[in-house]
Amino acid sequence: MTAAKPAPQPGAEDLTENLRDRWSVSVFDPDHELADAEIRLLVEAARWAPSAGNSQPWSFLVLPRGSAAHSTFVPHLSRGNSGWVPRASAVFVAIAQVGVGPDGNGPKWSDYSHYDLGQAAAHLTVQAASLGLSSHQFAGFDHDAVAAAFGVPDWWKVMTGIAVGLHGDPAQADPRDAEREERERVRRPLEEIAFGDKWGTPWS
Repeated sequence: MTAAKPAPQPGAEDLTENLRDRWSVSVFDPDHELADAEIRLLVEAARWAPSAGNSQPWSFLVLPRGSAAHSTFVPHLSRGNSGWVPRASAVFVAIAQVGVGPDGNGPKWSDYSHYDLGQAAAHLTVQAASLGLSSHQFAGFDHDAVAAAFGVPDWWKVMTGIAVGLHGDPAQADPRDAEREERERVRRPLEEIAFGDKWGTPWS
C-alpha cells in the first residue's frame, strides 16, 4: 500500500489533518472489508450532520462489496467508474428528499436539501479519514436505473456515490486508474472564491 499524498502547497498545510490529507483515491485494496461497526460509524457521522430546521433530508444506500445490494448497483456504473469503484470496500449512495411524500411528510426547507445532504456526505468522508480509510465521491452512474432498482420514491433524488475503503497498490490496478493517483492536486486561488465588499472583489 502506498502512502497518502501530501497536502498541496501553499495553503492547506495548516488545515486539520483529516481535511489536509484528503484526496480522491482511485485505487482501493480489493481484499479489504469494512466491519459492520465501521459502516455503522460512517452512517452515524452522516446522521449527525447539521441541517435546516433539523429536517435531515438525506438517506443513504449502504452497499458493502460482496453484498447483493452491491451487485445490483455495480452494473449501473459509468464506463469510467466501472473499474475502480467495485474495488472499494463499500459504496454509499447519497439521496436527497426533494418533495413531500403521500403521507404529507417532507422537509419544510426542501430548497436546502441538496446542501444538507452535501454536509452529511462530508461528515461521512471525514469520519472515514479518522478511521484511516480513503474515499472518493462520484456521480458517474445511471441515477434513474439505480432509483428504480432500489425502489427509491419519486420524492427522493439519487445524487452521488461515495466509495470508501483502504488505499491499494497502484501497481496492481488498471493503468488508467493508477494514472489518476499521479494527478496534481490543485484548487482555484482564494481570490476567486472569497469575496469582500462586493461580488468579484477579493476578501482580504
